Amino acid sequence: MWRLSKVCHKSSRPDNPDQLRLKRREQEKALRQARRDKHLFSKRLLHNEDEEHNTEEQDVVGLFHHLQKCGTEKESFLKALSRALHDPSAQTTFIKLENSMHLLVGLLTGSNSECRLLAVRCLHELSHSPHSAVALACLPATSYLLTYLSGQSTKFTELCLYTLGNLCPENDAVKEKLLSQGIIPALTNCLETQMHNLALVEAVGFTLSQLLQGTKAAEKVTLIVTASRLPLLLCSVLSSPDPKFGLAPMIECAWSLHYLISSTPGNCSVFLSHGALSKCSSLLVSIGGSVAEEKKDEGLELVVWPLLRCVGNLLSSCSAEHLSGQVDVHLPAALCALLNGYLKIQPALAREAAWVLNNLTAHSADLCSALLTLNLVPCLIQLLPFSQGINTMILRVLANVAHQKKAFCVQLVHLGLLSALCATLKMAETEMVVLSLDVLYMLIDDNLEVAEEFVKQGGLLTIEALQYNNERELRQRALYLLEHKLCYCH
Repeated sequence: MWRLSKVCHKSSRPDNPDQLRLKRREQEKALRQARRDKHLFSKRLLHNEDEEHNTEEQDVVGLFHHLQKCGTEKESFLKALSRALHDPSAQTTFIKLENSMHLLVGLLTGSNSECRLLAVRCLHELSHSPHSAVALACLPATSYLLTYLSGQSTKFTELCLYTLGNLCPENDAVKEKLLSQGIIPALTNCLETQMHNLALVEAVGFTLSQLLQGTKAAEKVTLIVTASRLPLLLCSVLSSPDPKFGLAPMIECAWSLHYLISSTPGNCSVFLSHGALSKCSSLLVSIGGSVAEEKKDEGLELVVWPLLRCVGNLLSSCSAEHLSGQVDVHLPAALCALLNGYLKIQPALAREAAWVLNNLTAHSADLCSALLTLNLVPCLIQLLPFSQGINTMILRVLANVAHQKKAFCVQLVHLGLLSALCATLKMAETEMVVLSLDVLYMLIDDNLEVAEEFVKQGGLLTIEALQYNNERELRQRALYLLEHKLCYCH
């Protein structure tokens, strides 16, 4: 589920600033690519309750011939065919039959409403096939599925949406065809007119999220979607004031929004103008409050994942002067609540919350100050012993705070960060030690009292030992500190 994009980090290091900036950009590029390359394609199969308990094997070929020959009463054969098409081997057999798809399309567009529903049920079963050839075989029906999104019953429209969503990720040919047939305007209209219908909002979100994934999504699909009303509509779903609106629609729409935002790094003005950052952060504040009170609803983390990613990526595109109007003031506390709430049960999600907290504090003195005034720093310091990338991200957050003001450095020392650094400098993780040296540099820079306190706590021996480390980067930092910052404390 990872799609790691930009990770902001500001620090004052003794190395060449240009070299550090270039190195960080290369690291961030690799991290963004790593997250984008991991997709969440997942087909959905809507169960037909009337057929749930019928496991009788059916002959696809025989059913096809019956449907060709029979006159008006085709419903029973279509029901049997939809049951038979549960089987992947039956699906491949069916599409190889001459005129099989022509038959289904004819029934889909006929005057018999029951046959239309059963025909789309058969197409839905086919769309769930693991074989890519089946998706291509379904292409003659897609234009009709799109047309039907503007009418029919909820059940019928829902089946059409999930069928299209299942077909979307199969290959570029299917996606190209759907785009040329107008899937984006169709989804826009459906979401706009069915905003009150939870099942259809969820189905539109699912279909859109499937369409937005893939290697070519950023260059083709994203541009079309961004130019439509869909981003605004997605944000509207996320800002629903009704708690009974349901998690499922929010989950699907939040993932869709995430795919859009992560496909346009550095150019998120459209989403910011629609209030995506403020709406997503407000939702996280609400969820963080529930987590802090240990009232986590089942499946709540499924909406937390995409919301965190939306906020983290949007923060990278939002200038510091605009943050105050876009971000809920309680967001730092909410992120800390999520961090602690999911630390043991889902450490990857806790790391995601720490990443957003890092982006939140990277450019804003006010938000760094909030961590101190809300007394959140002690909780963060306690997380430094944790591994799995959580400790390094937390230390980046503390580095952001230290970088902002000398007064913040003094407060961090009083809150116990100096003692914590004495421990993190002895860790086996090279990245953790490098970050610790960076933070130490900021704390003791032009502050002899803090430097002397560090020596009193036994930190000098650790720095001296690092002069002989195998890592050149560590040796350089340790030597610089000894020669320029700790030389007066011997």
